[in-house]
Amino acid sequence: MKPIGELNAADAARLKYVLCDIDDTITNEGKLTRDAYSALWDLHDAGLKVIPVTGRPAGWCDLIVREWPVKAVVGENGAFVRYCENGSFKTYRYPGLDPDAVREKLGKIEQECLRRVPGCRIAKDQPYRRYDLAIDFNEDAPHLGLEAAEKIRDIAAAMGAEAKISSIHVNIWFGGYDKLRMTQRFLREVLGETDPRRSVFFFGDSPNDEPMFSAFPNSCGVRNLMPFLDLLRYRPGYLASREGGYGFAEGVGHILALRRSAG
Repeated sequence: MKPIGELNAADAARLKYVLCDIDDTITNEGKLTRDAYSALWDLHDAGLKVIPVTGRPAGWCDLIVREWPVKAVVGENGAFVRYCENGSFKTYRYPGLDPDAVREKLGKIEQECLRRVPGCRIAKDQPYRRYDLAIDFNEDAPHLGLEAAEKIRDIAAAMGAEAKISSIHVNIWFGGYDKLRMTQRFLREVLGETDPRRSVFFFGDSPNDEPMFSAFPNSCGVRNLMPFLDLLRYRPGYLASREGGYGFAEGVGHILALRRSAG
């Protein structure tokens, strides 16, 4: 990983999309910072399309695409994309998903995690989810730490589910999707993008962002990614010097300064 200040002007000039995780990537201590929200608007005003790529639920994603300066939101770790086209709000779902068909299996995983990992709990945003189960290990108190998250992940995997650790939740689902697969499908099939490795820049902070780091050489971890590095086979190309939303704003500021200098 290189410091984000080493991103070069040629790579910055080719960008069309800036993608980002939400929790602890553009937030600090659970809040969207003023600097990060201003950075979203700066990207929008510069003509770059912003797409948050998050584990957060469908209900939150509908609000975000309506009220933030973004093109779309990839939600629930890739189950769907909520986006706006010609003033109409639409949902692009990963093929073959049936939330009713997996509800019973997710319920069994929920019971097993709650039984075997003391202190873990269902995420408070679970009522607004359609496709996955979110187990909270680090959003609300008590904060359990990474060891508990890994145990939750292993329980889910042993029961045949996909499971990814974020900075706050373990997200659990059934289906052959993740953040990257859905992002690539949406870019290709809806937005008509043919060269995302050159046109996309991604910001993330945790292990569930690893598929995105693997696919996009123009990617940046905010500083709070550091405790997770040993869990990552694929790391981002760049690292911000600050944490969360301040690191995101740092990276955006550098990208936009390079683009302005290139004319």
